[in-house]
Amino acid sequence: MNKLEKVFANGKAFIPFITAGHPSLEITEQLVYEMAASGADLIELGIPFSDPIAEGPVIQESTQCALQAGTTTDKIFDMVKRIREKCDVPLAFMTYVNPIFTYGPERFMKKCQELQVDAVIIPDLPYEEHEELRPFCSKYGIALISLIAPTSKDRIRMIAKEAEGFIYCVSSMGVTGVRQNIGNEVEDMIKLVKEVKDIPCAIGFGISTPEQAKRMAQISDGVIVGSAIVKIISQYGVDCVPHVVEYVRTMKNAIATIETR
Repeated sequence: MNKLEKVFANGKAFIPFITAGHPSLEITEQLVYEMAASGADLIELGIPFSDPIAEGPVIQESTQCALQAGTTTDKIFDMVKRIREKCDVPLAFMTYVNPIFTYGPERFMKKCQELQVDAVIIPDLPYEEHEELRPFCSKYGIALISLIAPTSKDRIRMIAKEAEGFIYCVSSMGVTGVRQNIGNEVEDMIKLVKEVKDIPCAIGFGISTPEQAKRMAQISDGVIVGSAIVKIISQYGVDCVPHVVEYVRTMKNAIATIETR
């Protein structure tokens, strides 16, 4: 069983997202340790990029903050190296095609392997263009996570067939951000996936409350929360760690009682 399989092996997975370098890499490092200790099963680290098209205003702002603070891909790798000396929580990078190609795809994936980064999530890489990166991911054992959205429809089966690690199910249309209501299309999407392949499905985009997390965890294998956490970090800045810890515990507890299917 690899590390990604273990993420979903002990009940419903809670997957928090934070932007690396927001408000600083020192705080990001502390957040990883504390979120892992508070029950996070996999942590998504956003590599900041100047044009994050899938993100809403909250994460866009955090990205600008990280870039202004001088955050670079190499500095993030250095931080992960420090993290790996103390913590083995599964990690995924969420970023865009541009930073990976700028860094060099092979060099990037080799570095991920060295630092035990388990997966990459690339929202602006269409399924049809996966082959541009898949050979490098395969060579270094990095899972290239597939995303599906309500617009994927007929392509869902095709995407599911090739998927690895887990599938990131985008709950609703538009960019990331907190939402009051999350549509039912995501349940139908997951059913389609499971007909093709027995692979974990985690739902992201818009989940912010324990009630939403519980509802989404009932129809999936895990929930991904980004904007709500980034908002807390923006609100409290360098003092954000205890507030994020409390939030992660609350969300993890909300889904911990749900039985796996």
